[in-house]
Amino acid sequence: MTDFAQTKKLFHLPEGVIYLDGNSLGPLPKAAPARMQTALQDEWGEMLITGWNKAGWMEQPARVGDRIARLIGAEPGHVVMGDTLSIKVYQALASALEMNPNRKVILSDSGNFPSDLYMAEGLIKSLNAGHELRVVAPEDIAANITDDIAVTLLTEVDYRTGRLHDMTALTALAHDKGALTVWDLAHTAGATPVDLSGAQADFAVGCTYKYLNGGPGAPAFIYVAPRHADAARPALSGWLGHDAPFAFELGYRPGPGIERMRVGTPPVLALSALEAALDIWDMTTMREVRARSVELTRLFIDEVEKRCPDLCLATPRDPARRGSQVSFRFEHGYAAMQALIARGVIGDFRAPDIMRFGFTPLYIDADDVTRAVDTLAEVMTNRLWDTPEYKTRARVT
Repeated sequence: MTDFAQTKKLFHLPEGVIYLDGNSLGPLPKAAPARMQTALQDEWGEMLITGWNKAGWMEQPARVGDRIARLIGAEPGHVVMGDTLSIKVYQALASALEMNPNRKVILSDSGNFPSDLYMAEGLIKSLNAGHELRVVAPEDIAANITDDIAVTLLTEVDYRTGRLHDMTALTALAHDKGALTVWDLAHTAGATPVDLSGAQADFAVGCTYKYLNGGPGAPAFIYVAPRHADAARPALSGWLGHDAPFAFELGYRPGPGIERMRVGTPPVLALSALEAALDIWDMTTMREVRARSVELTRLFIDEVEKRCPDLCLATPRDPARRGSQVSFRFEHGYAAMQALIARGVIGDFRAPDIMRFGFTPLYIDADDVTRAVDTLAEVMTNRLWDTPEYKTRARVT
């Protein structure tokens, strides 16, 4: 049984702050600075270039990938780290399209994170082969998985509302229609249980700076199902995805399995910080995290609806249909969120009117939820948001 009071002690949480934005950037694990110092001083400083062998830097992307695989229901040896999430979306989508050459349609939904759609648009332009990006409402995805779909490109948990797609059902439907699947787990990994293997997902990608607490700019991951691992051709044929990078051959030969999805030099320092965060994840299971998450989100919804009638729930009420975040709509949501942040309760805002709150049981408890609602009720009841200082939008919202 996970002792969440103990895991909370392992994070640096500023005094007086209730942090409900781990769905955007997780807080600092207390062990991360020391782990990075080891990588800096003992490895980079003392080993210099020999650290690639002595400190295991070259194996780090696969080693860390296996630790994340446990959290997303992936088979060992089929997740690798590196680059950004957008790059991994591009890789997965390009490989999937090439594996389904007789079809030209990428199906996505209007709740998908815009960057995923941008990457699809860019890939289509580069291929210049008549592909189409078809975007429908989230609730219409199933009805639009037709015989002309090559790939579905879906984010399992909607970044704005927290609405949760049924991965197993949609993947089965896609396969039944001859389509492949690419799942974006940006708001899933570390938030909700997922079983990539059981769902028979083809490709999955995700980031590690949100619920996994890897730090700003932490590297992304990519998953390729075992049945595709040696067949998927990497569109980004980088040096470290080569079968023998240190043979320095002039022509590209893809490496075995997931290794071929490596592109550039591993971000060793960032991966070191992420390893410190994953040590905390080793203390729990996604089943236990999910159970506590449901308790916390239910408590938050109930209390906010009782005390803040001006806010309208945007997140599915049924916990089986939402991730680990809760969103409320409010016309002046940006200003209200700034007033809330100024009083030590940190969430964030998503245009046009979403006030978004993330719940990570590793460091959020019921007392935090109660105190956060107290502050939110004060802001709303007394219209504390209605001042010019809270209405001027910063570059990051």
